[in-house]
Amino acid sequence: MPNNPPQTYTAAQVREAEVPFLERGVPLMQRAAQALAHEAGVLLEARRGGVAGARVLVLAGSGNNGADALYAAERLAHRGALLCVLPTSEHLHREALEAALAQGADLRPTDEPAEVIAGLAAAADLILDGILGTGTSVAPALRGTARSVVAAILPVRSGEQPPLVVAVDLPSGIGVDDGSVPDPTVLPADLTVTFGGCKAGLLTHPASGYAGRVVVADIGIGAELERIRRRDLA
Repeated sequence: MPNNPPQTYTAAQVREAEVPFLERGVPLMQRAAQALAHEAGVLLEARRGGVAGARVLVLAGSGNNGADALYAAERLAHRGALLCVLPTSEHLHREALEAALAQGADLRPTDEPAEVIAGLAAAADLILDGILGTGTSVAPALRGTARSVVAAILPVRSGEQPPLVVAVDLPSGIGVDDGSVPDPTVLPADLTVTFGGCKAGLLTHPASGYAGRVVVADIGIGAELERIRRRDLA
C-alpha cells in the first residue's frame, strides 16, 4: 500500500516558522546541512560503496541554499569526499565557503566556459543543487550565470553514466508553492532534501517531475509550522 503524501506548506509558512528559532540562535542551517550531508552520503554509499574519494560538485548560489550545500559538502569532505565549488553568484555565504575551502574545495570562477562546466559535471559522482531557494517563489526561473551553468550540465545529466543530483530544499527553477516550471532549464534531481516541511510545489505537476524522491528533513520547526498552517486554515 502506498504511503500517504506528506503535509505540504507554503514558502511563507516555512519562513515564518523559522523566525522564532533564528531569533533564539537555533542553528537551523547547520541542522539542514547535517541532514543534507547524511542523505547525500547514503546515495554515494549505494552507488559507489562509500563517500571517501567521491567527487562532489557544489552549485552554490548567494542565498541560504548555497550555504546549506557548502556546509553539507564540508561534512562530506570530512568523510573523504573531494569538493569542487561552482558559484552561480559572486556573493556566496562567506562562512560556509570558508568551511568548504578549509576542507580543500576547488573554487572555480563564475565565468567558466560551458565545455568546462560540462566536464566538471561529467567528472562528478554527485552534484548538490544549491542555486536558488524559497526566496525566489515570485520569479523562480533561472537567469544569467545560474541558467548558463544548468544548461551546460543538462546534456551530461542525460548521458549514460550521469552524476547523482541532490536538490537542496527544492530543484532550482521551480515554483515552490504552485509547482510551476516557467523555464525548462532545471536540473532534474534524483533526490530532493527539503527542510522543516514539504513545500507544496514539490508534489505538484510539473515541478514534481524534477524533484525525484523527496525527503523531509526534521530541523526542529515542525510543531510551529503546523501551528501556522492550522491558523491559516481557521
